[in-house]
Amino acid sequence: MSTAGRTRGVAVREALTAYGLLAPALLGVLAFLVVPIIMLVVLSFAQWDVLSPVEFVGLRNWEWALQSGTMWHSFGVTALFVALVVPVQIAAGLLLAVLLVRNLPGSAVLRTVLVLPWVSAPVVLGIVWRWLLEYGGVADTLAGTHLGLLSDERLALPTVAFVQAWTQIGYVSLFFMSGLTNIPNEIVEAARIDGATEGRIFWRIKLPLLTPTTFFVLVTGVIAAFQTFDLVYTLSPAGGPSGSTDLIAARIYQQAVPLSNIGQASVLALILFALLVVVTLVQNAYFSRRANYDR
Repeated sequence: MSTAGRTRGVAVREALTAYGLLAPALLGVLAFLVVPIIMLVVLSFAQWDVLSPVEFVGLRNWEWALQSGTMWHSFGVTALFVALVVPVQIAAGLLLAVLLVRNLPGSAVLRTVLVLPWVSAPVVLGIVWRWLLEYGGVADTLAGTHLGLLSDERLALPTVAFVQAWTQIGYVSLFFMSGLTNIPNEIVEAARIDGATEGRIFWRIKLPLLTPTTFFVLVTGVIAAFQTFDLVYTLSPAGGPSGSTDLIAARIYQQAVPLSNIGQASVLALILFALLVVVTLVQNAYFSRRANYDR
């Protein structure tokens, strides 16, 4: 066999080995991502309550979604929820990361405590926080009056947004800690020698070098906030007072399970999916021109 033939044979074997190793992951993506999306698209044109046969109804579900005031209300509430959650968790996570990288006394214990809410079951956290914040709960007892944190339509959404941000702060701080520790000391020391203050070093050197980390936690934070369901549904069920906590993920659940309208739920899920894709692409376009990956 010629040298070219042997080289081609080695390349084919390496390719087959690579695809063989990738096969389990590719099958997982196909089974749990591609197929469900295809099913959602098909069911969005159908009327189905799980028990009866699928009945295709054309664009009726899409017309309902576009004309539904409930859907637009849920998306509006979700957008406000995301706007409340994401900036708080990023700012608090960055602040904690700056403090923790200094290895102050108790930093190791604090890191563990910060991660616990993120790894805990959201349903359990929702139950505990509801016990603390509901009418006559611990918060009302300590304050000596009814605060209405979950029963007042003006306070319910900020309250559940605070709880959601609290669960994510430890997750965000870990990534910012990793980014801060990877910044070369030579750059920081050179700035100090030039007379830069610690504040100037942070804003002019460290923060710009954290742009890739900021992009990652922002994208994942926005996606997670838009998809929030179990924590808020447990903490403030039935959409809260006057629908003030009626997030889109909870609306999808309401359409799919209690109302048994899989077609309309599929439409809402596809709209949410498309919205997240657009938001992610916009964020990527913004940060791609500003990200600095040189460390």
